[in-house]
Amino acid sequence: MREILGRRRRLLSRRNGGRPELIDAAVTYAAEWQWPVLPGVAPDPQGRVRCACPDPECTVPGAHPFDPGLLAATTDARMVRWWWSNRPSAPIILATGDTAPCAVSLPALAASRALALLDRRGMRLGPVVASPTRWALLVKPYSMEQLGELLYAKDFVPGSLRFHGTGGYLALPPSETGQGAVRWERAPLPGSAAPWVPDVEAVVDAVVDALTRTGVSAPEL
Repeated sequence: MREILGRRRRLLSRRNGGRPELIDAAVTYAAEWQWPVLPGVAPDPQGRVRCACPDPECTVPGAHPFDPGLLAATTDARMVRWWWSNRPSAPIILATGDTAPCAVSLPALAASRALALLDRRGMRLGPVVASPTRWALLVKPYSMEQLGELLYAKDFVPGSLRFHGTGGYLALPPSETGQGAVRWERAPLPGSAAPWVPDVEAVVDAVVDALTRTGVSAPEL
């Protein structure tokens, strides 16, 4: 019976112009990994502006919550299925912080160079989310006080770094946003348990050091 229902859900998703892998991914994040998610604003289908939200100067087109708002993010599989059954092409938005992973993001070119250097050093990283413009390294939840102390102790922090903590959000694969497809640059290992993620201190220390040593002074995007 489960296979029949799953097949029916995929057929309905195709008929509505959606992508069946979106609902499957959203349910995995919410029900198996306990990451609170909600549907984002899709890119404007008419192409008149980059985002379907009312803001004509939206800086994250198609990659943010709107209706429902961020506080509606949930791990309830039934709610997630209902959302994506009605909005089968909606991006998947992770509400970062609290019990969910946070993230540190930076421009794509700088991120690729930093990750290459960290690989050569043998540093263990968790999943990395990539969009055409920015990559985000997932980290363990942190508080604003913890982040503030960490940054205060640094002599230099690149202005291109962004921090997605409690009250923040991040588009997850396989979403399509106004800036292009969201994918895994480093995919989580297969399995039902939530993916391992490192401490924010280790990631910030390593990324700042890598950017400094490679001479990357990426502009903020």
